[in-house]
Parts: sequence; structure tokens; C-alpha cells
Amino acid sequence: MEDGHVWAAVPAAAERARSVLAAAWSCAVAAEGVREELVGAHTVTEDGRVILHVSDDSALLAAAICAPRGEPSAVLEFADVAPVPLRNRIRARLSLAGWFTVRDGALVFQAGRVMLHRTAGLDLIDLDEFATAAPDPLATAEARLLTHLADAHPDAVERLTRLVEPGSLHGALRVQPLAVDRHGLTLRIERRRAHGDVRLAFHRPADDVAQLTERMHVLLSQASAANCPRTLQRQRADGDG
Repeated sequence: MEDGHVWAAVPAAAERARSVLAAAWSCAVAAEGVREELVGAHTVTEDGRVILHVSDDSALLAAAICAPRGEPSAVLEFADVAPVPLRNRIRARLSLAGWFTVRDGALVFQAGRVMLHRTAGLDLIDLDEFATAAPDPLATAEARLLTHLADAHPDAVERLTRLVEPGSLHGALRVQPLAVDRHGLTLRIERRRAHGDVRLAFHRPADDVAQLTERMHVLLSQASAANCPRTLQRQRADGDG
């Protein structure tokens, strides 16, 4: 996080990686000198193995079948992109290095190295933790939830800025929802030439959308009760100079 108050309740790195994997719709695959961009072609098993459903004439499938060692090495890359239009929308990148086996015409990928690249740095994730971690229960609904919040409830987003330290709002031109998970909501504060992220933690984790709704109502109630000597509207005026 670049500035603002960072709350303690955040997903573990392995859970975050599994959430990226669960929500991703596309991936880049490199194996045996072949690189392909696949869209809607992968599924994920409970233990984190990735199954690529490719066409019979796929160069990746041919490379896997013809690999001299029998189990070709490969790298899978997934981008975690914020669903709301923002400056710098890539929230994280997940890289899996491992090998393929061919099973029933599909490529089954087993990871030997899992790396999560975030703004805060690189996490090298333990393979056992990755295999046993579960995705965030809101991961597959996050895009719909954030776009609805940004498009239909901009007033609520602005009200939530009352929970942000005033110094973090200095020069703010726009605040948008960046991410949400069972532990909290992250806001992106955009200034003229920079941006920062601030996390608002829920009072307890949300395990489904109904619980998330309740957690958001609690945050909004706290925001309504908070003293707000400097509103975002005034900060916008300051930022516009």
C-alpha cells in the first residue's frame, strides 16, 4: 500500500493466489518453446492443479505429446485485473512453474513453484499451502460486486472516505473500489499524478454475498457516524487547484 491506514485483516498469500486462479478467465502458457494466450480454456481442481482444455491442433498439446522427457516444463501466468476502470488496473500477477501431463486430450498442469507478484513485493508460496488453501468465497463474484458498487452507489463510496485518514485524501481527485474479499474492502485513491490504496476491514469475515451486504452496511453506518472535517468534495477542489 502506498499510503493510508492499512488494516491487519488481509488474505494469506496462498489464499490470495488461489483466488486469482479461481477468478481468472484467461492465461498465458509457455512450454517447450511454444507460447499461447488461452481464454476460457482452463479449470482448477480442488488441490490447485490447472487443467487446460485445448483443441486437437493446439501447438501446446503437440509440444506436450512430443516432449522428449515425457513431462514438458511449462509456465502459466495469470493477471488479476481490477474490474473497475482505474489507473494501473493490474492488482497482482500469478506465475506457476511446473510440468504438463496429457490426460484424455487435456493438459494437466502440476505446479512446482508458485509466485504471486503484488505491489508490496513477491510472495513465493509453499506448495502444500497452495494445494490446501481455498479461494476467497467472494472471488468469483467480486467483479460483479465492485462494478455495481462503483456504478450504482458512488455516494456510498464517497461516504466510506470518512473512514480514511484525512492525510490520505489530500489532493484526491477520485476514489473507486479496487478490491473486496471476505476480510475487507480496498479503495483506490487517485490524485493528479499518483495513487494510493486504503483498506477498510470488516468487523468479521464474510463467507457469502449476504454476509458481505451486512458487513458493508456496518462500514457505511460507521462512516455516517464519523466526524468528517474535510470531505472528498473539498479535497477534489484542492486537487484541481
